[in-house]
Amino acid sequence: MYHGVGGHASVGMLLCPPLGQSLLRTHRLYRQLATGLAAQGVCALRFDYRCSGDSAGDSGSLDWQNCVADIRQAAAELRVRSGCSMVIGFGAQLGGSLALAAAPAAGFAQLILWDPVLDGASHVAELDAWQETLRNDPLHYVRPRSAEEAGGQWLGFPVSLHWRAQVAAWRAAPVRVPTLIVDSLQQPEAGRWSPLAEAGARVVAMRPGTQWGDLHRLEHAILAPDLLRLVVDAAGQPA
Repeated sequence: MYHGVGGHASVGMLLCPPLGQSLLRTHRLYRQLATGLAAQGVCALRFDYRCSGDSAGDSGSLDWQNCVADIRQAAAELRVRSGCSMVIGFGAQLGGSLALAAAPAAGFAQLILWDPVLDGASHVAELDAWQETLRNDPLHYVRPRSAEEAGGQWLGFPVSLHWRAQVAAWRAAPVRVPTLIVDSLQQPEAGRWSPLAEAGARVVAMRPGTQWGDLHRLEHAILAPDLLRLVVDAAGQPA
């Protein structure tokens, strides 16, 4: 969905969504962010990758390279609709990873990445651990679900072996694009944003932390009251 501004917009922002449970939990926030950006003179475009969200296609056919191609196409659409000369890529979690992967092809002038996944194998292991805990959680199920019943899922969303392997193979590498990392993870960890930070990415802490993996809040929208201010400030002052 396109969020335009009155008059000419020199800057546009493409909002690359996360996937799975994070997509649902950030939907309202992405809409608020796009509306807030437009009110500040920054046009924005929200979209879903093919085989996710409201887009056509079965979730079992989700493909990393198709998502990257969708970002490139969406960035081109934003330029056509708005006439903007500069497009900023924004993404949360795997949306940030995909924005980073697509940055050269999409022609992003800047990246704003909110808790992006930089190590796919670690992220897959984390999702597997959350799924294992969830299937045994008495607050969600009267009886523990068997491994067979809960297999092929991440927090209630089906995941194909193809997508799982693609995510596990992801390793972030720096790109020649000014990058801001919004860090709202709750537990500090040395070197978490390597190798992007070493390549010059700026890291800004946002508190309170985002509860991405809180299994008792899976049905709750993620709130980030300071995110709009951080993103608008960054969009108005490109690195």
